[in-house]
Amino acid sequence: MRRFVYCKVVLTTSLVWVLVDVFLLLYFSECNKCDDRKDRSLLPALRAVISRSHEGPGEMGKAVNIPKDDQEKMKELFKINQFNLMASDMIALNRSLPDVRLDGCKTKVYPDDLPNTSIVIVFHNEAWSTLLRTVHSVINLDDASERDFLKKKLENYARTLEVPVRILRMEQRSGLIRARLRGAAATKGQVITFLDAHCECTVGWLEPLLARIKEDRTAVVCPIIDVISDETFEYMAGSDMTYGGFNWKLNFRWYPVPQREMDRRKGDRTLPVRTPTMAGGLFSIDKTYFEEIGSYDPGMDIWGGENLEMSFRIWQCGGSLEIVTCSHVGHVFRKATPYSFPGGTGQVINKNNRRLAEVWMDDFKDFFYIISPGVMRVDYGDVSSRKALREALKCKPFSWYLENIYPDSQIPRRYYSLGEVFSYTADKEIRTDDLCLDVSRLNGPVVMLKCHHMKGNQMFEYDAERLTLLHVNSNQCLDMPSEEDKMVPTLRDCNGSRSQQWLLRNMTLSI
Repeated sequence: MRRFVYCKVVLTTSLVWVLVDVFLLLYFSECNKCDDRKDRSLLPALRAVISRSHEGPGEMGKAVNIPKDDQEKMKELFKINQFNLMASDMIALNRSLPDVRLDGCKTKVYPDDLPNTSIVIVFHNEAWSTLLRTVHSVINLDDASERDFLKKKLENYARTLEVPVRILRMEQRSGLIRARLRGAAATKGQVITFLDAHCECTVGWLEPLLARIKEDRTAVVCPIIDVISDETFEYMAGSDMTYGGFNWKLNFRWYPVPQREMDRRKGDRTLPVRTPTMAGGLFSIDKTYFEEIGSYDPGMDIWGGENLEMSFRIWQCGGSLEIVTCSHVGHVFRKATPYSFPGGTGQVINKNNRRLAEVWMDDFKDFFYIISPGVMRVDYGDVSSRKALREALKCKPFSWYLENIYPDSQIPRRYYSLGEVFSYTADKEIRTDDLCLDVSRLNGPVVMLKCHHMKGNQMFEYDAERLTLLHVNSNQCLDMPSEEDKMVPTLRDCNGSRSQQWLLRNMTLSI
């Protein structure tokens, strides 16, 4: 009997040591041959494992649901930052997150001599808990926050961290763009990594970004941006099958990765995706290259349009913009902004978009002005220095960008008529953005569906004399909305009535 118990003890002890060996192998694999004297210390890793029971609120990225009794207080706190502050404050500052990488990413090995990076986070009146969950080896740049806990208390907390943290403060509210410029000027790393102040970085997020820049210093790289719910702080993996684009009003949009890009990567989803534009909040760039290509446009105000301006500039001036699918960073996406914009949101964004259109879009800017006529009324300042930069860098025309980088762009290229809401294309589609009027049967209904470019249900022929739009498949005419639904046009037998006459403007544009 004693011998049996002895054998059990030996087997149990052996199993424990096997598990320890597995842990060590996993740790050093993740460490990826880091510095022997510092990073190979097991104590930080053990502390992280011990401190994360995976059972607290929000652990492993799980949703935090507030009890009914606290719902009213939760709603009041929500207004401060436009996310669930009560839920955020319940979650540990170093909460555990799931490893959402593709399996092929988990086995990649990166070079020993990756460039180092400084991480710049701009914050303005950010919540304490979301900001500190973002902080890891960073330069924090404060855009004139007004909340007391973001002043001396934050500086005292930063001194207790095991990583170097430097807090810079703007003297007055300057906005994301100018604050990032100041933060970038203070960095010492070979690479600058920009993050927003309400992010959470997952395991292995940084090495793939730095490795790509090591391969090509002109590559500007973004992680996959995962979604952190603004209501429950649940962590939800983003898709590696979407990339950045924009619509006619120069709004950034996510679109499915086209087949041509899948073919270029030969089906390997772990390879970076060439993206026409970036969301702008999260990316890494070689510091010297950042300066060479003109950093940010300092004439832009606060926030808005800077991501498209930089995207166009990178591609047109010889660089590349990529989403590195082996890097995942979570971001709290809010339905509304809690911040004020001096002069109003519309004024600021219109000014910024006007600047980027004047410098980078050539004659295509006229399409933008027709679709967004309010932009023409803003004072956009002096752009001569940005045009001189484009000339000095010998950048390509916007037509090259549309043909080679974004051939599936929603920017008008073959159009018969352009309107502020709908346009009539040379392919005989009535469309807005990437949606087209579609009719699948006699008498409708008329709906908006994804443009498929196969004509059929989406093909309308315009008669410039009768002013009618004939739906070819049904041989019926587009008519005014019915009394039941005054927002949606109808389809009826052609009768020559005025309700079936449509005047298309701007019919002479062609490029």
